[in-house]
Amino acid sequence: MMRGRIHHLDLTISDPAKSRPMYELFLGHMGYVVGKVHTDGYAEFDLPGDGFMSVGLMPSRGPNAKRETDRNSPGLHHAAWTAPTRDDVDTLYDKLKAFGVDILDPPADYPKYNGGRGYYAMFFADPDGSKLEYVWTP
Repeated sequence: MMRGRIHHLDLTISDPAKSRPMYELFLGHMGYVVGKVHTDGYAEFDLPGDGFMSVGLMPSRGPNAKRETDRNSPGLHHAAWTAPTRDDVDTLYDKLKAFGVDILDPPADYPKYNGGRGYYAMFFADPDGSKLEYVWTP
């Protein structure tokens, strides 16, 4: 097992019925499968293979449950997943666009990232405005 590898990531969402279909499309594209779904709306997506990686969707609770996402306040700014190829970034982009997902930045080269060795990515938002990225580097 590699030190520093993410074991799991839980994302808070305001409405599971609204957010889960987009995450099923996005995570399913990468090979994640639906694992546990709890009665409170929590859903876990597991990535089969070596090691363990899961993404959980946790319904928001408490007095700030309906607060808007603000990437520029303390907390998570965005999460990024690795694409196996440049074409796969384009394929996911087409799927998300057809689904009506809020595309923040379509696929493009970002030469200032990765020390100028290549960085091709797209950025999009979930229904709550959380920023997500799909990136390929050579």
